Amino acid sequence: MIVANFVGENRDKRMNKVRITAVRQTVYEDLMAQYENPIEHTCDVRVGQEWVSIDGRCPAGMCPSAWESMRSFVESLARGEGNFYDGWMQNPLSAMISCNDGFRPFSFYLEAIVPSSDKDDSEMVERGK
Repeated sequence: MIVANFVGENRDKRMNKVRITAVRQTVYEDLMAQYENPIEHTCDVRVGQEWVSIDGRCPAGMCPSAWESMRSFVESLARGEGNFYDGWMQNPLSAMISCNDGFRPFSFYLEAIVPSSDKDDSEMVERGK
C-alpha cells in the first residue's frame, strides 16, 4: 500500500499526465556471474528515455516489468495525489522508483505534469519533447 496525500488542485478534475524518465541503471556483474544464466537480450530501456502516461495508463513502449513496479505511483500522481510517505521527495508530485530486475535495475523518476491554472492542456510544457 502506498501512503499518499492529496497535493494538487486536481482532485475533481481531469487526470494529470505523468512523465516517466529513466535516470540511471545499475549493473551487478558479480550477481550476474554468480546467479544468472547467460542471456542474449535483456532490456530495451536507455538512460534518458522518457514516456508520458495519460490517464494513469501504461505508455506505449514501456517495459511491462518496469510498469508493474511503478504503476500504483503513476496512478496516484495522475489523480493529483503525492507527498508519498510524508515528504519522501523534494517535489511532492514526484517519485523515484526502480524496476524489479535484480541484476540490472533501472531507476525511474516519475513526475506529474500539472497544467498551469491559467492555461489549457495544449500549453503544458513537456520537457525534452
